[in-house]
Amino acid sequence: MWEKTCPLPARRSSRWNLKKQTEPTLSTSLFNKYQARWKSTGSLLCVGLDSDITQLPDCVRAEANPIWEFNRRIIDSSAASACAYKPNLAFYLNDGLRGLEALQKTVEYIPAEIPVILDCKVGDIGNTMEQYAVAFFDHLKVDAITLNPLMGTDVMQPILQREGAFAFALALTSNLSAQDFFLDGGMDEKVSQWIDGFPPDRLGAVVGATQSKDLKRMRRLLPGRIFLIPGIGAQGGDLDSVLRSAAESSDQPNILINSSRGIIFREKTPQFAQAAGEAAKELNQLIVV
Repeated sequence: MWEKTCPLPARRSSRWNLKKQTEPTLSTSLFNKYQARWKSTGSLLCVGLDSDITQLPDCVRAEANPIWEFNRRIIDSSAASACAYKPNLAFYLNDGLRGLEALQKTVEYIPAEIPVILDCKVGDIGNTMEQYAVAFFDHLKVDAITLNPLMGTDVMQPILQREGAFAFALALTSNLSAQDFFLDGGMDEKVSQWIDGFPPDRLGAVVGATQSKDLKRMRRLLPGRIFLIPGIGAQGGDLDSVLRSAAESSDQPNILINSSRGIIFREKTPQFAQAAGEAAKELNQLIVV
């Protein structure tokens, strides 16, 4: 929990309104926020807010907006250990309009100095990507999104047009069937070449922790890029192997280690938030580069 003696953290501005939104600037971009956050806290932990409404503890189910109440308590208990947060859009869409309200409130509640990555894995032609960019960057005001790069340069254009906007492209995912295309088809190397065509302060890579034998190769292909690394915890990724393979240096690691279920659903008791905070702190202490 935040100490009572600490000043209240700055929050984000109101979202989802029809007023003209201020575009992000480079000083508040994910790239710069990431650098500032890990240097000031030593944290390289990304807390995944995969807040599955079917898995929430009983003590929040009677709330008017269970996901929001759950997230609020998780953020309060874990923020001191977090370098970033990553809400997964699917879990909010699952609860309809109430879920979207929970997402909005969650993004607003996260302290402004902590980057927010919306895990949405979108990828479409230019005019459709523009609609996603308006929704996610201009209205919801997240710092970054995940995207599917298969439709090529079109998917990046609306991001490049917004100063400081950032994306993580799927380069090698953590699921078992990633071998269907990324590995057996050699798509991981093709995507890496594509990523390399964009500035490192605008585009990073999603590289799964469960693909530890390929992480070192991916790092050689993409030096200087921030790797968002899911798969630690419930998916079984080995942290030590990931750190040896993906972290570049102690002064410029360029990694974000994501854990979702292993933190937020550590317990389903009324003390779930305290347990999540302890899980985040414990994992963060193990992420040593």
